[in-house]
Parts: sequence; structure tokens; C-alpha cells
Amino acid sequence: MTSASTFAAGLGLSALRGATLAEVDAAAALQHRTDRKYLLPLDRARDLVARLADSHRVLDLSGRRTTSYLSTYFDTERLGAWRAHVQRRRRCWKVRTRLYAEDGLCRVEVKTKDGRGATVKHALKVPAAAYGELDARATEFVDEVLAAAGIPVTAEELAPAAEVRYVRAALADLGHGTRVTLDGALTCHHGDRTAALDSGHVLIETKGGVRPAPADRLLQSLGGRPVSLSKYVIGQSLLTPGLPDNDVRRLARTHFTTGASTVALYERTPAA
Repeated sequence: MTSASTFAAGLGLSALRGATLAEVDAAAALQHRTDRKYLLPLDRARDLVARLADSHRVLDLSGRRTTSYLSTYFDTERLGAWRAHVQRRRRCWKVRTRLYAEDGLCRVEVKTKDGRGATVKHALKVPAAAYGELDARATEFVDEVLAAAGIPVTAEELAPAAEVRYVRAALADLGHGTRVTLDGALTCHHGDRTAALDSGHVLIETKGGVRPAPADRLLQSLGGRPVSLSKYVIGQSLLTPGLPDNDVRRLARTHFTTGASTVALYERTPAA
């Protein structure tokens, strides 16, 4: 079995009703949202999925219930995006290209925070061959979004800084417009080094309004506690020599292992 099929089976996704991408997109306003993240053991993540079966559907793409993600993150020479997050600055930001591997779809994404602390995500569709780089059109898009958010950084200052890979299952409450994503087989790559999430844990995110959703209450009943955990920040914290110690690194050390990379950074993955 592939890592994707193993992950789907481990979560018990076959027990949920499926939803199309159009249904999920119509139900959830993903451009403006509040995210909460949890690290949960796989057995409790499976329990969560079972308890959400009555209210949530799983994104089903022609029978496939997970998607493999590749994300290349861009940062300044002094890692301005990483430092903004670790130092908990009000104007946090991220720039990345994201490839949905099986579908051959690619987007340039810029994430910022609004005045209330909610995540605002802007996206631009680009050809799959553009994954891992910012061409002229993407550069203009990034500059416009960052300038509008009051972030004094331009695309010219950015370069590929790390790559993150994982397998994701997406659940949606179509009635209330909230989502839950579950990520496994998570690896962060920087240079010739890799940090990998313990295979017995799942990174779970709830995406909804300011108030916690029913899924958040279920997660807390299963022992989950919200954590400030960015995949990119973890990768840089664990794999880049000389960075200052921080809360993210201490959390990551209990759930991640590091070693030599087994894949080429920014390697293109053809659509299945």
C-alpha cells in the first residue's frame, strides 16, 4: 500500500460519506478563517473521524480520499517569515507554491493575518511546471498581496527556503461551513536534511470561525490541546543550524525525528 492509502485506512475514512470538491468549496469560506491545530495519536485521530461521521463528509475525488501535497516555502535571506512567526509578530506572513501531486494542480499562495488575527489566504493558479519557483506573474501577485497587508517585503527578496510534503484528508461540515484536515506522512526538507513527524501521530487543523467548532470540543475531549505549529517553521527550526531555540523547536523534538534527506529538494512529482 502507498503512504496515502495506508493513511486513509488508518483513519477509517471509508466509513464517511463522500463530498465533491464543489460541495466542500461551497460550504467553507476558506479565504478568511481561524485555524486551530492539534497533534493527536493516530488511534485517537481515527476515533475523532468516527465521531464526526454523522456531521462531516470526506472530500472524495473520484474514489480517492486523500491528496499528496508538496509545498515549497519562500523566505528572505534572514528568514523574515520564520522570525515573524517565532516572535509572534502581528504581521505574520508566508509565501509558498503548492502542488497537489495526484491532480497536477499548482498554486502560489500568500498567507497573512487580518486585524483580528484571522488567517487570510490569497491564491493564484499556475502551471504545475512552475512549482518551486516564482515567475513574473507570481512575483507581481506576491508583491500586491504583501503590500496590501502592510508587509515590507517584496518577491525579489525571496528564495526557496524549505519544502514540506504530507498526505491530507479533508472533512467538511457542509451545514455549518467548517472543515477539519488531517495530515500524515509529514516531512520537512532543507538542504540535505529531513525532519519527519512520528508516524503514530496526526496533525489536525480545524478551520472555521472565531468560536471553536464542535470538532474542537471533540478534540479536547480526546486529549487534544491547541498548539502553535507551522510546518515550515518546524522545518527551519529543526534543520537550519544556528537558529535560536524556541517553543516550536522544543515541541517538535518530542514528535519529529531528523536525518539525511531521502528525496531531492524541489523534485517534481508527476501527476498520477
